[in-house]
Amino acid sequence: MRPRPPVKGRGIFSGTGIIISGLAATFVALAFPVWSYSDRPGTTGADVLSAEAVLTQYGPLSAQDRDFIMKVRLAGLWELPAGQLAEEKGTTPAVRTAGQHLVDGHTFLDRRVRDVAAKMNLGLPDEPTDQQKQWLATLDAAQGEDFDRQFANIVRLAHGRVFSLVAQVRAGTQNSLVRGLADDANTTVLDHIEVLEATGYVDFAALARDLAASATPAPPGTDLPSAGTGSPVPVTPSAFPRYSLPPAASSPPPSNGS
Repeated sequence: MRPRPPVKGRGIFSGTGIIISGLAATFVALAFPVWSYSDRPGTTGADVLSAEAVLTQYGPLSAQDRDFIMKVRLAGLWELPAGQLAEEKGTTPAVRTAGQHLVDGHTFLDRRVRDVAAKMNLGLPDEPTDQQKQWLATLDAAQGEDFDRQFANIVRLAHGRVFSLVAQVRAGTQNSLVRGLADDANTTVLDHIEVLEATGYVDFAALARDLAASATPAPPGTDLPSAGTGSPVPVTPSAFPRYSLPPAASSPPPSNGS
């Protein structure tokens, strides 16, 4: 029996299939680090800084930028209702004023972060984290002066942690939308820090110990800082100066030699 002649083109097609498969595998390997990051909420530190950036019309969007956008949204999801509780349950004008600032500030920031996310086609969380829910449950159960102390210390602790993140993002981001959001977040967070401290209930010693112990948010179930036992001394926040800015330039000015 004579052997069957080879089918013309089979070797070519087979080789082409191998090449296409190899290219597809290479593409998946290159793309996976960016896609997989979105499935790991809470990634911080060196992993965030070294993750690949996604190009957008507003500039590169880094993993740290995305993490910041998510945290701004999450902050509003629990701090706005915390502010509403303070408006209703606060026993002093200073606590109720702090609650009003939280409501106003996070209403504004939430509108801003949703606009930024929509322009860059980013999804946002629609409920607080487990730890944030625990904080809200603690505030909901507290009454009287205990509520005032819990509110001032829990929310001040959270703002102290995010304040450093805002500065880090603003200093390093290459994305114009993220820079604008960081500017608004910085102004809002600083205002909230000042009005919370003006309640007279913030335990600065416990706050310093907590912030020094960890540069990242504590896991759910972590004990909250204990409040001091002294009488609160409300202090009016100092007004810092505002300076007008020139209109933003879309490109650097030409050099004298151009």
